[in-house]
Amino acid sequence: MSRIESTFAKLKAEKRRALVIFLTAGDPDIETTVRLVLAAKKAGADIVELGVPFSDPLADGPVIQESFHRAIKRGASLTKVLAAVKKIREQTDVPLVFMLASTLIINHGVNKFMRQCAEAGVDGIIIPDAPLEEIDEFAPSAKDHGLDIIMLAAPTSPSQRLKQIAARSSGFVYYISVAGVTGNKLASATEAGKGIKALKKTTRLPVCAGFGVTGPEQARQMSAVADGVIIGSQAVRVINSAGSPEQAVRELSKFVSSVRRAMDKK
Repeated sequence: MSRIESTFAKLKAEKRRALVIFLTAGDPDIETTVRLVLAAKKAGADIVELGVPFSDPLADGPVIQESFHRAIKRGASLTKVLAAVKKIREQTDVPLVFMLASTLIINHGVNKFMRQCAEAGVDGIIIPDAPLEEIDEFAPSAKDHGLDIIMLAAPTSPSQRLKQIAARSSGFVYYISVAGVTGNKLASATEAGKGIKALKKTTRLPVCAGFGVTGPEQARQMSAVADGVIIGSQAVRVINSAGSPEQAVRELSKFVSSVRRAMDKK
């Protein structure tokens, strides 16, 4: 059983929902990213998603785009992010999921990338710009190296496509709770619930809702309809508004704790 599978199994037994926190690797710097992951886990995050910076992040809104640009300016690279994962793995077994552009994987070499991810301790991969029709370029190698491929399901996807997306996913399915890029609109649990219900008819995998989830109350509402809640842009905002790396770690801890408490309310 993978770390992602065992995390969801444990949460299911406890009748709790997963809190997935997205962080941009390298923002404000690589060393602080390691501390932020550890702080997020300690504060209640069940899974941490690491965005690997890319100059043209298509699915991301301005908040995450700007954080990617800051990270690149400060020297973040795939090699450095993999090294950071190794440091994280020395201190915690929290599941780690990479979100990155297909170009980064192809330029690195698909098999080499998957092998190095597995060796470093990455658990899953999200490739937002790789549609269903192109995922076979990556999925076999990921499977060979024990990595989950987490597919994105959109609210506009017809039922047959949802079924195909679910069939190609492992670990969990990422349900996009609002159409568009990240961080631009607030998600509605009522609306997302309809799409998640349709998706869950096609798969036994957990379904996590992301895009447009910004705070504790919204996360609590979304956790009533999904197996997990993903928060990205707001976590990045919290980090960027801090005056120092130390403050960023403190503020992220407070934010994650507040979301976790809200999600755990009966």
